[in-house]
Amino acid sequence: MKIIIVDDKHNATRSVVLKGWMRAALGFCLLGLPVLLGYYGYQIGDSRSSRLMKDEASLAWAESLRDQKADLERVKQETMTQLQALTIRLASLQARLIRLDALGERLTNVTGLDDGEFDFTREPSVGGPEVAPDDLIQLPDFIKEIDRLTQQVESRQQQLNLLDAIMTERQGLSAFTVSGRPITKGYISSSFGRRLDPFTGKPAWHQGVDFATGRVGADVVAVAAGVVTFAGEKSGYGKMVKIDHGNGFETLYAHDKELLVKPGEVVKKGQLIALTGSSGRSTGPHVHFEVHKNGRVVDPASYIHSTIR
Repeated sequence: MKIIIVDDKHNATRSVVLKGWMRAALGFCLLGLPVLLGYYGYQIGDSRSSRLMKDEASLAWAESLRDQKADLERVKQETMTQLQALTIRLASLQARLIRLDALGERLTNVTGLDDGEFDFTREPSVGGPEVAPDDLIQLPDFIKEIDRLTQQVESRQQQLNLLDAIMTERQGLSAFTVSGRPITKGYISSSFGRRLDPFTGKPAWHQGVDFATGRVGADVVAVAAGVVTFAGEKSGYGKMVKIDHGNGFETLYAHDKELLVKPGEVVKKGQLIALTGSSGRSTGPHVHFEVHKNGRVVDPASYIHSTIR
């Protein structure tokens, strides 16, 4: 290979002949060096691009981790709130169950019902074959406890509803059933049946029971709920009240000083209906009490001492 060098100033030329290794070195410098520089430039650019991609991926992962952490914190707070609400509900159910048990025992004792029928100290008897549901879910222990207490409360509530119905029925029966004394204080001064007439001294028939009060103005009360059918004066009885209790029963309260009810008025058991006196054929302040059953006068003694249970 020959290289010609031209001098611009002196217009002279000089030739250099390259042989062997010099020709190879010059070829490498002219051709290989640019390729080598291009390769290194590519490697440097690729390295920077990879590092940039790695930085962007790291930022994306970091942002994703922050979002997940925030989600976990939110779920944790919601779980804690729900857990606190369930804990409060559990305590409320336990307190309610204790009150229901105490009330149920007291009602059972008051009404005189069989303890075996309404035993609030034991779990309710249940049964039946066990069949696993299709979507069986394992619940946490506290949720199972809440479900168990809820079932107990519902069972107690059913028993109390039945007790309430029984008591209501008994109270209704007791309210309209003739029983007890027509006065709050006093004693029986003359019984039902044969006696000596206090005015003539001759044998006579007494169709009621007299309750001596010792004073005028003592309370006279209805022995059962009913409707007043008479309130006024009647020969021999003086001022008197008559009450229809239904089922063929009527009661009569005579020799009163003052009447506190009127015909057609509905009265309750134990309601004040008159004040004792000595009106009519009487020797002193007392109440003449009669019981009529299906239109016939009967001995009030069994009704005076009876107790509705």
